[in-house]
Amino acid sequence: MERVRFSDALEMSRLVYGMWRLGDDADTSPAHVQAKIEACLAQEITTLDQADIYGGYTAEALLGAALKAAPGLRDRLEIVTKCGIVAPVGRYAAKRVKYYDTRPEHIVQSVETSLEMMGTDRIDLLLIHRPDPMMDPRETGPALDALVASGKVLAVGVSNFRPWDFTLLQSAMATRLVTNQIEISLLAHAPFTNGDIAFLQERGLAPMAWSPLGGGGLFGSGRPEMNAALDRVAEAQGTDRAAVAVAWILAHPAGILPVMGTNRLDRIATLSDALKVAIDRETWFELYTAALGHEVP
Repeated sequence: MERVRFSDALEMSRLVYGMWRLGDDADTSPAHVQAKIEACLAQEITTLDQADIYGGYTAEALLGAALKAAPGLRDRLEIVTKCGIVAPVGRYAAKRVKYYDTRPEHIVQSVETSLEMMGTDRIDLLLIHRPDPMMDPRETGPALDALVASGKVLAVGVSNFRPWDFTLLQSAMATRLVTNQIEISLLAHAPFTNGDIAFLQERGLAPMAWSPLGGGGLFGSGRPEMNAALDRVAEAQGTDRAAVAVAWILAHPAGILPVMGTNRLDRIATLSDALKVAIDRETWFELYTAALGHEVP
């Protein structure tokens, strides 16, 4: 498995296992969560993607229970988590409205809670989950710098930021923001042309892609041309639509890291099949054309 270096302190696997649906599974026992992690490690997928809000603020604790039950497992992994969203569920059930909070006190408390929930002494990569229209970069930036200096966070980045949000926060930081996790798929292909990916490429930063299969919508009955294009490539290479769709993202020179989430052990065991699919330039544009619904200009 290719390794991606984000900083002197952090490398991650090219494929990332997303745990946002961890709490939706019928079986959330430590043994079952451990089985998912072991299925990832068998493919050299060492990076897990979390967020404090996942599962109504329960997913981090589910991961933590599995790590506690399997001492030594933590040191084989990199954990990504996110903070900054306050929703009126779980520990924030008394809140009147969903909102974003990037004040230093909230970020620091979120990190301390995430460390406690996951039973770990460090977060490998902390992301600000959403751009906050009320963010004061002169406060948020130094707070993130201090977390890195403390060793509780090895690296920091953002999620769902536009380039101007990214540069605003970076302007107030000594620590380099190392990535932006954004929605990228054959359905959500705007980042390839709206500047989001180009912005990161210019800075030598690898993007992370959430929902690389479009939340399952990529294969819906309303996408016959897309399904046909994916099937042609899949049949030629002895694989399935999902592997081809992820391989399409992997083929881009930006070095994108897809965050792939499923609760099914049989699907987890095939996540790395995407690495076996060859996507040349013509095939890339064939799939892109199907996604656009028309030929490129």
